[in-house]
Amino acid sequence: MLNRRHLRVKVLQSLYAFYQSDNEDLAAGEKELLFSTEKIYDLYLYQLMLLVAMAEEEERVLEENLNKHLPSHEDLHPNRRFAENLCLQLLRNNAKLLKDARGRRINWQMNRDLVRKIVNNLRQQQYYHNYLQINDSGFDDDVRFVISVLKKTVMPFENLHAFYEEKSIYWLVDWELVNKMVIKTLKNAAEANGEIEILALYKDPSDKVFAKELFKRTILNHEESDKVISAKTKNWDMERIALMDVIIMQMALTEILKFPEIPVKVSLNEYIELSKMYSTPKSKVFVNGVLDKLVEDLVKEKKISGHMLR
Repeated sequence: MLNRRHLRVKVLQSLYAFYQSDNEDLAAGEKELLFSTEKIYDLYLYQLMLLVAMAEEEERVLEENLNKHLPSHEDLHPNRRFAENLCLQLLRNNAKLLKDARGRRINWQMNRDLVRKIVNNLRQQQYYHNYLQINDSGFDDDVRFVISVLKKTVMPFENLHAFYEEKSIYWLVDWELVNKMVIKTLKNAAEANGEIEILALYKDPSDKVFAKELFKRTILNHEESDKVISAKTKNWDMERIALMDVIIMQMALTEILKFPEIPVKVSLNEYIELSKMYSTPKSKVFVNGVLDKLVEDLVKEKKISGHMLR
């Protein structure tokens, strides 16, 4: 699920928190990095299980309507298309999803009121009623509808944001990433003709090691990195450079020097992208310029090979 870019972002966020707290316990900082990364998977499972819970809530609403004292014709002959959505039924019966959710104690049993509010909101939407009127919808139609539910109703729902914010300080930071992963899971199901593969947190076990080592080595080598960076920023007082920019440059230098298996060009491009995401327009240009000079000097000093830049 998480690629190396996602992991670099998590390391950057963890390093920022580590330095801001004046923490000197490297093991505690590493533990916090892994914990915050693991929480991404919890949120991923919560979002998938929420979709399942919404289908179950729809069933409850239809059952309640059927048992009214004076049910209408619509109550007696309900449209069950959403409750029986093929995509949601596959999620509902997915062994890995259920096992992982159970193992992490993730369910919506104690928060049915919130689920009901989301479903009530959905039932007021025109796209919901349009979906109910589709004749002979297939699996692809059902997948597209579930993705629409996620984008148009679930993701903007403010009470859900508040719920997640209470559950974990990390989740709103990872909100966009996780929902992209949920959508990817659903789209993959459409492409695989109905097989839903629940993504693993790490694409490869080595990625977890990479994140831990990048975090640890950046901290252990920060004095050495700062000296090299200072030499290229003589007109700047290091204390006046934004901490986020300093960390990006520290991480880049650490990765280039300590992870020889990663092509320098790949590392350089990744940290240029990070600077676009987390730096101001002016500091982004500054960071990119410093990194270019650093790499140029490292090649001249034969600390890295120039052919790796091609």
